[in-house]
Amino acid sequence: MNAAILYKIVIDSKTQYLSLFRGEKLLLAAPVSTSRFGLGFEPGSRKTPTGSFRVREKIGGEMPIGTVYKGRRPIAASVDGSAEEDLITSRILWLDGLDENNANTKERYIYIHGTNQEHSIGQPTSNGCIRMRNADVIRLFDLVEVGVLVEIVG
Repeated sequence: MNAAILYKIVIDSKTQYLSLFRGEKLLLAAPVSTSRFGLGFEPGSRKTPTGSFRVREKIGGEMPIGTVYKGRRPIAASVDGSAEEDLITSRILWLDGLDENNANTKERYIYIHGTNQEHSIGQPTSNGCIRMRNADVIRLFDLVEVGVLVEIVG
């Protein structure tokens, strides 16, 4: 049996919390930030989609904590994290929508990722993605496989 089937990530946009379950057992609970623009599916809206997803791709497992990504590639230049908003850091879990209304999620580049704006975790402040503290996203990344189910609820 595929191990990804046994695991499930649940993201609650009302509580701004992510929970990782293996069967009924809670393995990880961590605060997140969903979109400051609300929930939705429209291209270019910068809203966080809801529904059922799977992790399509995992990016950055070999990189050190705090690595900054542009276009899903690590950049070598040092970036002043306090000067830029919504940087994608440490790890990327790229989501793929499984429902008709969120089928465009991959093309919208919706990820679960680390951020340089850790002080904003727990509040809806992202540009559509699910932001996590860097240590939390690394822990999640290490616990799940490609294909793991993700449910985002509003």
